[in-house]
Amino acid sequence: MKKGQLDFQFLIIVMSLLAFGLIMVFSASSESARHNYSNAYYFIQKQVIWAVISIISMVFFINFDYRRFRKLAFPILFTSLLLLIAVLFIGEEIKGGKRWINLGFSSVQPSEIAKIALIIFFARSLSNNPGILSSFWRGLMPYLVVLGVFAVLLMLEPHFSGMVVLLSIGLIMLFVAGAKISHLLMLGSPVVAVGWYLIVSSEYRYARITAFLDPFKDKLGDGWQIIQSLYAIGSGGIFGLGLGRSRQKFLYIPEPHNDFIFSILCEELGFIGALLAILLFAALIWRGIKIAMTAPDTFGSLIALGITALVAVEVIINIAIVTSSMPVTGMPLPFFSYGGTALLIIMSCMGIMLNISRYSQNK
Repeated sequence: MKKGQLDFQFLIIVMSLLAFGLIMVFSASSESARHNYSNAYYFIQKQVIWAVISIISMVFFINFDYRRFRKLAFPILFTSLLLLIAVLFIGEEIKGGKRWINLGFSSVQPSEIAKIALIIFFARSLSNNPGILSSFWRGLMPYLVVLGVFAVLLMLEPHFSGMVVLLSIGLIMLFVAGAKISHLLMLGSPVVAVGWYLIVSSEYRYARITAFLDPFKDKLGDGWQIIQSLYAIGSGGIFGLGLGRSRQKFLYIPEPHNDFIFSILCEELGFIGALLAILLFAALIWRGIKIAMTAPDTFGSLIALGITALVAVEVIINIAIVTSSMPVTGMPLPFFSYGGTALLIIMSCMGIMLNISRYSQNK
């Protein structure tokens, strides 16, 4: 196959989201950085450095033939599995969870690597075995076992939101690859039962459920964060208070540059700004589906689908959380939330998508 032009529409959307995200990280983090580090530029300086590294990584993967990932699928999966095990022993404990491995110059979150590792592995295996999912025990079950192993390791950290994203991506890929709806529905009851057990067996997860149902019942405790988020969203109105003029970022919302950055965006840029961000994500997902549909082979199509699902699931969950449409759990907003590992992984994924688009037909 000859290389063609990459999907410039997709590239423009990616770079627009990256630029938009950097602006919001600076705006949301300035007061927190000034208060904690006496430097309003503390977080944005780091994020810009990671953005440059991420762009370089994206360019690399644009020129890295995605078909080479066939041979790398197992090594990448095995490496991510080792990292998920290692983080349980050598990971930094932050807020009761071990999700990061400190490398000295930076930290790595193994769950972010696990997501793309699973996408590549599933894409390779499913493309090599067309029709295998017609059988439940010999076809679907081995993939569910792989998902189960990763889910258990994530819960041991614990990283509930990471587990939800990983399972969602896996099930979406299995469904699109031919898994029977009846087989997937059979998983409904045990999944709900396990999910309920995980909630009631953990005090902090159960507290988040009760806070979701009635945040004002404990407005100075578990309900504080979501209440402040709703205040921010509500005060933004149609046009917002103006870029940089958020009130809730003045230490009302804890770490406003992380998971709740969308509420700061709503406060400063209003409904118009929130709609712009959502439309950019919708355009990215639409172009991602287009790349998946026009990919020259099943392997490329499934990788593109998995990456698109990754973005879609994280965006939907993050916005649902900050708008109190679902219980609070740690879920970054792609391109926007502060964090080097997540930005590097998502931009690398965008590079893979653009590489697939270079071989696509009927763009």
